[in-house]
Order: sequence, then C-alpha cells, then structure tokens
Amino acid sequence: MFAFVTIGTNDLKSSAKFYDEILLPFDIVQVDSDERYVGYAKINYPEEIELYIMKPYNKEAASIGNGTMITFLADSKKIVDQFHTIGLENGGIDEGSPGPRHGEHY
Repeated sequence: MFAFVTIGTNDLKSSAKFYDEILLPFDIVQVDSDERYVGYAKINYPEEIELYIMKPYNKEAASIGNGTMITFLADSKKIVDQFHTIGLENGGIDEGSPGPRHGEHY
C-alpha cells in the first residue's frame, strides 16, 4: 500500500539518533542520509527504504500531526516492550503502556 512513510523533524541530528536506537529491535537501520533526510530500511533489504526522517520540503517548521499514528510490525511482545522502553530512554513521551490501540474496524 505504501511506498514509504516520511516523518518531519526540526532537528535531524537528534531525530536520527532517536530513530537509530528505537528501530533496532525491528532490525530497521539507517541506510541513507544527507543534510535534509535520513532513510531507514530492514537490515536484510537496505535498498528498500520505507521510512524517511526529514526536514520539511517547504523549509517551514515541522509540526505534530495530531491523530497521526505510524505502526511497525513486531514479531513478539518483547520487541514491542523494547521499542517502548528505548523510546522513553531516548526522550519519547509515554502516552500509555504498549498494547493494542485498535477498535472494531481494525
């Protein structure tokens, strides 16, 4: 369905450090970058970048997308818990314990 997902940032260096750490349990690693973006892919498929962290194209400030949710497939609850813990350790905000967030239409 998606070719890739882009998340905007105002601080590419700090964001890259955060995502480098938090995506490791999913075997997702940084595979490309320049002064405007960082690209991530599964470790076994480095040519298939699926996530970009980047400064907005229009050079305006990046802002929060209220209601936006990006999900990653995890092979186990342990990976989900690692992701949550690493996120908090690297400056993420706790909006609730790891667990299902879907309703009847999911």
